[in-house]
Formats: sequence, structure tokens, C-alpha cells
Amino acid sequence: MKVILLCDVKGQGKKDQIINVSDGYARNFLFPQKKAIPADAKAENELRGKEEARQYKIAEDKKAAEELAAKIKEKEVKIQMGHGHDGRLYGSVTAKDIAEELGKLIGITVDKRKINLKETIKAYGKYSVELKIHPEVVATFFVLVHE
Repeated sequence: MKVILLCDVKGQGKKDQIINVSDGYARNFLFPQKKAIPADAKAENELRGKEEARQYKIAEDKKAAEELAAKIKEKEVKIQMGHGHDGRLYGSVTAKDIAEELGKLIGITVDKRKINLKETIKAYGKYSVELKIHPEVVATFFVLVHE
């Protein structure tokens, strides 16, 4: 019997997968525990439509991320920091500082966990920083630390 799994079933398959199982296994275990439904034409069409909607959403998210990356690309975020007598910064520039300034620059909130600092910023200068917007889209911009 062909069934569509409603959740992961150990040893059988993953959620939204169509599998063949014995009639008794489906009637006595999968259906009563609401782990599967019979794979008739209506259910298969719903599953196909759900998968197409999911793929469309992924494509739209990636497109939006690419547009944002183009907006951020080659921007320069300026951060003003104080320094001691020897010219070294008080502390270091953190991802939180960069996220706040980038958010002000482009007008949206930026998650500090998505900012990838290649090195800690403890001196004045210009640094290249990456922002991971989407699993497949990374935007590179510059951070200028000045007095």
C-alpha cells in the first residue's frame, strides 16, 4: 500500500515522503497513530502543490537576499572609537557595533550573528567584513574605524 508520511518514521522514511508498506502495517500502526495517510490522487496533488509552494518561497527568499546583498556590497560602515595614550583602541569593535551601524546605513535591522569578522578589530583602519544573508548569499562590505 502506498502512503504519505506525516512525520519521520524510523526505518521507513521522512516527512512528506511517499513509501510502500504492507497493508497491515499501515492499518494497524501508521494510520491509528496519525503518522501517515493513504496516497490517493488528491493527497498526492496536495503534496505536490505544497512542495512547489515551498520551492517558490525558497526562490523568493534567495532573490530578496541577492537584492539586499547588491545594496550592501562595497558599502562603508564608519565606526568612531576612542583610544588611549598609546593610540590603541579602548576594547575592540564587535559584531554588535557593526550590525547597529549597518542597520542605520541601509535602514533595516541586521542580526549580529550573521556578521563574520575575519579578525578581531582592535586598531584603526579599514576592514573587510562578510554578512551571511542567506545560506547561498554572502555580502562583503567595509568597516572604517576612525577617531
